[in-house]
Amino acid sequence: MRKLRGRPAAALSAAVLAAGISFAAAPALAAPQAGPADVTTLTGSFADGATYEIQVPDNWNGTLFLYSHGYVTPGSANPAQDVGDPVTGAYLLGHGYALAGSSYATTGWAIQQALPDQIATLDAFSQRVGQPRHTIAWGHSLGGIITAGLIQTFPSRFSAALPMCGVLSGGVATWNTALDAEFAFQQLIAPASNLQLVNITNPVANLTSAETIASQAQTTPAGQARLALVAALGDTPGWFTPLSPEPARTDFAGQEANQFLWDTQVTFPFVFAFRAELEARAGGNASWNTGVDYVRDLHQSADFAEVKGLYKAAGLNLNADLATLNHAARIKADPSAVAYLARNITFNGELRMPVLTMHTTGDGLVVPENEQAYASVVRRAGDSRLLRQIFVNRAGHCAFTPAETISAVNVLLNRMQAGRWDDHALRTSSLNTAAAALGPGLNVFSSGGSVVATPAAFTSFQPTRYLRPFDQRPRRGRH
Repeated sequence: MRKLRGRPAAALSAAVLAAGISFAAAPALAAPQAGPADVTTLTGSFADGATYEIQVPDNWNGTLFLYSHGYVTPGSANPAQDVGDPVTGAYLLGHGYALAGSSYATTGWAIQQALPDQIATLDAFSQRVGQPRHTIAWGHSLGGIITAGLIQTFPSRFSAALPMCGVLSGGVATWNTALDAEFAFQQLIAPASNLQLVNITNPVANLTSAETIASQAQTTPAGQARLALVAALGDTPGWFTPLSPEPARTDFAGQEANQFLWDTQVTFPFVFAFRAELEARAGGNASWNTGVDYVRDLHQSADFAEVKGLYKAAGLNLNADLATLNHAARIKADPSAVAYLARNITFNGELRMPVLTMHTTGDGLVVPENEQAYASVVRRAGDSRLLRQIFVNRAGHCAFTPAETISAVNVLLNRMQAGRWDDHALRTSSLNTAAAALGPGLNVFSSGGSVVATPAAFTSFQPTRYLRPFDQRPRRGRH
């Protein structure tokens, strides 16, 4: 795998994580002082270099949770992880559940390595501990897409799944959506720049240039309006900081300011730098925008009203900018690279077990519209009876409290036991009540370096249509 040139990739990681966003797991929380007693921890490694971790309580009840961690930026440390946060882990271990997870053999868009490494972890568990009666796949962020990929590719190995804040639109759709935002940014804000949208040769310089241009654009009303259009093509929400109040629906300036933070502190490193890691894996550019109608996509975006409002305030002609996008020369993909990304991974919607997904409404890295894309392909496959989706009204990526996570886990466990979904338990009020009943030690969130009391925020939410879907039923679009 080609390494990122320029500054060490770890420097990019530090810049991204300075925003308080974790791609690998849920919010960082300190381990409880009084954890479950009598837990056996087993570690090991595989021939490909991946490591694994297993934790088994002495009162193991026969159910194993296989955790898939999220994206690890190239060049960063990559330890095995068997749970998203230690508070949730302590609760599960204390209630008799075993935990397991691997590091994956590589960092970056490591789905190709993650799927077999996670199955190898299950095999190691069976050999060293015993065969579980039930195995639940779960994970955050990239671990969400890996979770969905595991149950699609190896359905006989799992009893249920809980993808959280997952990239459930699939790999091709995700990177196509990123290209749309890049393309609009270059065409409308930086047409004379040397920005590379694909086939990136110097990721660090490319990212630095993009962030400099964005910061300059943010100083003018016209630049802010166009940055809002860029954000709208990816449905980026106008809400950035967890535990902060959400800007009002008509506070377009406040929404755009939050989108600017998402772009410059979180998403730009992926689209203008970490894309190079994906291209090295895929052997070329895996994204295209041939055939895309940007007028249609903007009108279907969750952020359309904001864009209209900011363009009007800036005295800009929105139709003219959209015409610029629709008439600009388009980008084609390398078919073999698309095939690689489709394998790693896109979804056919076929479910053989209950699946519960969970997402925050203010997630600007993996937007909640991913849930609509997944529900759509599951519906076309005729398996909607097995899928339920719940949402938490909070800004941030994977910004769940342990109580919210455990409440979701309990709903899924009850579904496994009863053989049907408990619609009452899935109501917003029931979920919030169940989370509150778990007590103050679990209703917490890490914010500003401190752990603060945070009530559950489950909400009724319907995401808008994912703008650039691509899945296996059937494949769409021109490369």
